[in-house]
Amino acid sequence: MTKQDLFKQKAARAALDYIKDGMIVGLGTGSTVSFLLDYISEKELDITGVTTSKDTSRKCRALGIRVVDIDMVDHIDVTIDGADEVDAYMNGIKGGGAALLMEKIVANNSKTNIWIVDETKVHSVLGSFPLPIEIISYGSGKLIQNFEEKGYHPVLRLDNAGNPVVTDTGHNIIDLNLHYIDNPQELAEYLESQVGVVEHGLFINIADVVIIGGEQIVTHNRKQ
Repeated sequence: MTKQDLFKQKAARAALDYIKDGMIVGLGTGSTVSFLLDYISEKELDITGVTTSKDTSRKCRALGIRVVDIDMVDHIDVTIDGADEVDAYMNGIKGGGAALLMEKIVANNSKTNIWIVDETKVHSVLGSFPLPIEIISYGSGKLIQNFEEKGYHPVLRLDNAGNPVVTDTGHNIIDLNLHYIDNPQELAEYLESQVGVVEHGLFINIADVVIIGGEQIVTHNRKQ
């Protein structure tokens, strides 16, 4: 196991302190959350999960974690998810696993949002990780052209067979290679104004707590 995986495990284990029996828990997508699911199962926590991807749902069922549709619950106590990149203001980029739309829906319906990441995901500003944009397939070439003209270096995400990636909600993904995002809010507003864009991977003012796994666990709390 790599050091990065060990750091992910440490962050995932620390997140267990925020989960209690009887809670409705949003469960994110990705390798760090996968470790969290293992720990939830090991501790036999009695929770109801609301998942952000089919992959997470499948693993929950394999581990015996109860899963329900988001429309079947009247609240979500806490959502725990990973992030592809986190900045100094606790904003993030998500969507490397192509689950950003469902992740944002679950996050926006949660009382508390916790991100668990290893220390390599933390940077002073966003942009090192390509920014995923979920789009409809019709007219995607026009969107790519528009993003190219803006200097965003867009790339249509392809699967291993060379076909466009299709998300769980039936859309495609364009990754913007920006390298440095000096004004995430301004960029988010621009992307939201583009016809054909379903959702973007900028998660601004959403995380309440960020748990960073490294040699030591570091926790940032927005409310402090």
